[in-house]
Amino acid sequence: MDIYVIMQVIILFGAIFLGVRLGGMGIGYAGGLGVVLLSLGMGMFPGQIPWDVILIIMSAIAAICALQLAGGLDYLVRIAENILRKNPKHINYLAPTVTYFLTILAGTGHTAFSMIPVIVEVAKSENIKPSVPLSIAVVASQIGITASPVSAAVVAMSGFLEPFGVSYPTLLGICISTTFIAVMITAFIMSTFTNNDLSSDPVYQERLAAGYVAPPREKNMDFHLKPGAKKSVLIFLIGIICIVFYATAISKNIGIIKPVIFGRNDAIVGFMMIIAAAITFFCKLDTAQLVNTSTFKSGLSACVCVLGVAWLGDTFVKGHIPEIKAMASSMVTAYPFLLAVAFFFASTLLYSQAATTQALVPAVILALGITPENTGSVYIIIASFAAVSALFVLPTYPTLLGAVQMDDTGSTRIGHLVFNHPFFIPGVLAIAISVALGFVVAPLML
Repeated sequence: MDIYVIMQVIILFGAIFLGVRLGGMGIGYAGGLGVVLLSLGMGMFPGQIPWDVILIIMSAIAAICALQLAGGLDYLVRIAENILRKNPKHINYLAPTVTYFLTILAGTGHTAFSMIPVIVEVAKSENIKPSVPLSIAVVASQIGITASPVSAAVVAMSGFLEPFGVSYPTLLGICISTTFIAVMITAFIMSTFTNNDLSSDPVYQERLAAGYVAPPREKNMDFHLKPGAKKSVLIFLIGIICIVFYATAISKNIGIIKPVIFGRNDAIVGFMMIIAAAITFFCKLDTAQLVNTSTFKSGLSACVCVLGVAWLGDTFVKGHIPEIKAMASSMVTAYPFLLAVAFFFASTLLYSQAATTQALVPAVILALGITPENTGSVYIIIASFAAVSALFVLPTYPTLLGAVQMDDTGSTRIGHLVFNHPFFIPGVLAIAISVALGFVVAPLML
């Protein structure tokens, strides 16, 4: 490895480290800085900007913003709250189930924010450490991204693998089954083999004695459903179903629609805009208020992050394809699980499932020698896909921090060693089990 390569690696990881320190959209800013330094400073050609992924995020956020403004998200959260409060003893299983499916539906894990206070209150009422259901629920909201039909990560992965015979519905079928089962097994392990007794937590007892812990609150009876809330959810669900059916109809394995004039990515963007327009029109929304929703702000942040980080990753990878191909080909072929390890650590740094997928999967396809005629190793990529969800490792992700801040019992806390927080073990377990299941299920379904 010559001095130029070493300097390029330093720039790559230096930009990522700076982005992590800045947080939020700063991750994208630092990625753009890294591209400039690699190009103007080291003579590397700029990589490809992931426009398809960015446009899909923008269109999905456009629809979800309208859903939120119409009261649809509040309505979904209200349903989820009712489920949790009616079955409080099963909070460790129901909390991650709720956040998982909210993520699948909305295509963003930030929907978990609205459920965190409810999970805390229900757990306290049953003398269960809120850290247990919260940790599994936050992890479920992250891993659910790899199973959502409208998430940028799934769409990007489908775009990369469809030329090799992996249809959109097949990818979804594998990802949904393996990740959800993995989340439930993780919930069982955490419920069975960890201390769930809140009263035994010394930090909780200290906070309780000091008067810092509020008694469990009852269900908010003052909740007023907006007039268009149910209508907006119906429109959104119909739109999602249409997207999945259309993507299935144009897939090579089904081939109901031929020739394919309107591609899958275009269809997702188009259908999402139709959903947004329909909700805005039929629910009589004030479009000026759309940009004030929390969903719009988090969506813009996601676009900037993917722009910078994925562009930086593609710039570096394309400059070293021969070396990466030679190294990865021998290692991953001999030890397929190493791809999941690579995804895991990359997503820890890149802080985005979509950015990790966009940056690494093209290089992996080349490294494994996958072609339309040679698709034997495709299952390795699909099986390892869930590992791009390791956003919980560093305790700086918004939903993770939100859980820490909203748990007034103190059971959800970050230790002095940074990595010893309650999200780490369930997160590693969920990903490891998902990948293991993937290596069993993916070859059977392809």
